[in-house]
Amino acid sequence: MCGIIGYVGKKAASPILLEGLRRLEYRGYDSAGVAILQEADLLVRKRKGKINDGLAKLLIEKPLTGHLGIGHTRWATHGVPCDENSHPHFDQSGRIAIVHNGVMENYDRIKQRLTKAGHTFHSSTDTEVLAHLIGEHYEKHRGKNGDSNPLALAVCDALREVIGTYGLAVVSQDHPGTIIGARRGSPLIIGIGDGENFVASDANAIVAHTRQVVYLNDYDVATITGDRFDVQNLGTDTANVQISKLEFNSQDAERGEYEHFMLKEIYEQPRTVENALRGRVDHESATARFGGLNMSLAELRGIERIVIAASGTSWHAALVGEYLIEELAHIPVEVEFAHEFCYRNAPLERNTVLLVLSQSGETADTLAALREAKRRGHKALAIVNVVGSTIARESDGGIYMHAGPEIGVASTKAFVSTLTILSLLAVHLGRMRMLSAGRAQEILKALEAAPKQIESLLAQSDTIKAIAQKYATAEDFFFLSRGYNYPIALEGALKLKEISYIHAEGYSAAEMKHGPIALIDEKTPTVFLVPQDSMYDKTMANLAMIRARKGPIIAIATEGDTEISKVAADVIYLPKTLEPVNPLLATVPLQLLSYHMAVARGCDVDKPRNLAKSVTVE
Repeated sequence: MCGIIGYVGKKAASPILLEGLRRLEYRGYDSAGVAILQEADLLVRKRKGKINDGLAKLLIEKPLTGHLGIGHTRWATHGVPCDENSHPHFDQSGRIAIVHNGVMENYDRIKQRLTKAGHTFHSSTDTEVLAHLIGEHYEKHRGKNGDSNPLALAVCDALREVIGTYGLAVVSQDHPGTIIGARRGSPLIIGIGDGENFVASDANAIVAHTRQVVYLNDYDVATITGDRFDVQNLGTDTANVQISKLEFNSQDAERGEYEHFMLKEIYEQPRTVENALRGRVDHESATARFGGLNMSLAELRGIERIVIAASGTSWHAALVGEYLIEELAHIPVEVEFAHEFCYRNAPLERNTVLLVLSQSGETADTLAALREAKRRGHKALAIVNVVGSTIARESDGGIYMHAGPEIGVASTKAFVSTLTILSLLAVHLGRMRMLSAGRAQEILKALEAAPKQIESLLAQSDTIKAIAQKYATAEDFFFLSRGYNYPIALEGALKLKEISYIHAEGYSAAEMKHGPIALIDEKTPTVFLVPQDSMYDKTMANLAMIRARKGPIIAIATEGDTEISKVAADVIYLPKTLEPVNPLLATVPLQLLSYHMAVARGCDVDKPRNLAKSVTVE
């Protein structure tokens, strides 16, 4: 949640910060603001609302010059969205400003103490309390002999009092060439330039200026100037600093010719699947290959149970993974909400492996699940998209999606990439057990055919758009299927809810007769995923129940199915493929349906209300 950008160098800070905030807006768009050192004064501009409607206009009305500054785009946790609660926040003296991602759990107690000491607060945020706390410690260090950097010392002292999570950047008018950055539980990176340096919560904000970055670890505190940076760690004597190169460039994070990032990312999915497959298909041995699992063949063969922990869209991918791994590898799989796994004492037997799924690699509850499994002595593997992310660094081994930056809040290409990798992993584990070479080859070839099949589905966008416009006034939807496609029904319902604000429910089709069918009427459309697979006849019987009650039906069916058009009002056809690969294809028309529905209803597709891209706070 929320986005941070900071710059120190020789260039004008304001346009760099504004551009960075626009690239970070998918992380939060309740409000935005900047603090820039202009000559000897530290000045703040901030305003409620989206950047172009608020901060950008404010900076035209009241421009700022200067070569050092920090910026923030907010997704509210403490305090309602308003100008006063927008970041940056000052300390009591008005000489220190901070921007902050995360949650300060003990802010209320500290606020009471500071209020008694004479501090005055102007917002209801925990961030302002942290600013005042830093300011209080700064006064203790200021002017002392030997305190070469009293601002850094003040930040360190303040953070030792903080309970909770933070990614923050701090500037002071007393230190005109310095930014202090720190992280615990909320991502923060340093961007290394030529005579200039950056700090950001996300590489998207700075990739146009540098591709050399340092991913800060928990409890790291960085002192950043235009020509150098130093990192210390609150918990150890020395910090572990590694310079990494970003895999993507600034063009990858641009919308290009597409109206929305979500649409662009839907259309990138053929390439996404190819990237997930590249170098991992071994036809000679009829298996998949992974270089980063960091487990021997004996260890992989010894796995007796897999627990998959994830949240949101990744949780739906995990459910598909359960079907794949149990069928192809005959390993028992349990899918957990990451946030539930952390807070209950679930038994983990010997030879149980935890697999976590996260696009960002920073999802707070998923990271907590990973750490809990490792604490209990179990291997923890990860499927992530962001190289250098916290989950990628802390897992025992893992697999990168290589999907490129995903900017749209509603995940699309990362989901499809995860499905592809889970399919490969199921084949990889299955070939160590009882999966035949012939069956494995069939699945691998079906996966390799998927990119062109997805392209054929994207070519149906206009047809899907017409269907979306037909039902755009509906206020309730059902998404139904069975078997491998049941999780895709859940995902389809989530996508519709996320971006069009239509109430939608995903169910196993067989569950409808156990209660939910009471809601079916002529105004409630149902999207039925009914490909010609092993569950076809059962699903068609469930479909008949909906039709008998005059519920409008949109069917996702297999090419060549001559029966479906007789019972469904509208049909979208999928190319023929194997049953385990069907979810990969069935996802695409549901994404397009949700997208076109949201556009028809006038919704902001890339910035849906109340949502942010990466959930880095619990």
